[in-house]
Amino acid sequence: MKGIVFTEFLEMVESKFGIEMVNGLLDSSELASGGVYSAVGTYDHKEMVSLVVELGKRSGMPLPDLLKAFGRYLFGTFKTSYAIMFESAGDGFEFLESIDQEIHVEVLKLYPDAELPSFKTERKEDNVLQMDYHSDRAMGALAHGLIEACGEHYNEGFDIVMQPQTEDGKYVRFLITRGN
Repeated sequence: MKGIVFTEFLEMVESKFGIEMVNGLLDSSELASGGVYSAVGTYDHKEMVSLVVELGKRSGMPLPDLLKAFGRYLFGTFKTSYAIMFESAGDGFEFLESIDQEIHVEVLKLYPDAELPSFKTERKEDNVLQMDYHSDRAMGALAHGLIEACGEHYNEGFDIVMQPQTEDGKYVRFLITRGN
């Protein structure tokens, strides 16, 4: 998992819970990296799982809610740091449809070792998009937060239904209905 995901997660934790929470997470989680992350580095995704689980214990928030909140936060980072990715899409559905065929292609040029989730899309109707998420990391709730934030970015009211397709969470289907 790319380091930017870790650095942004810790920044979100600091902004929502304070630096003491960040230090507590880093001190009490089993982290092969020692909790030192570079945005361009690559780290075992199990470290992220450890951090999220520990944050859930300390905050009392359910893990899916934490991951969804992080997805929303991460979208804001992507919007600021990679603004050019958003310029070619005319609306939220166009942006979501471009993830696998355009955005992830560019990410892999920059970071050939990146292990990215897969997003397959199919328009069911003009205002309904089916999006299938596949990832060994099983972070569908994070994807849900990203999708929600995408709808807000494009000023579209997305109604999102998350349907796990496997028990392990590695395959999730999202049915996204655009209200505007």
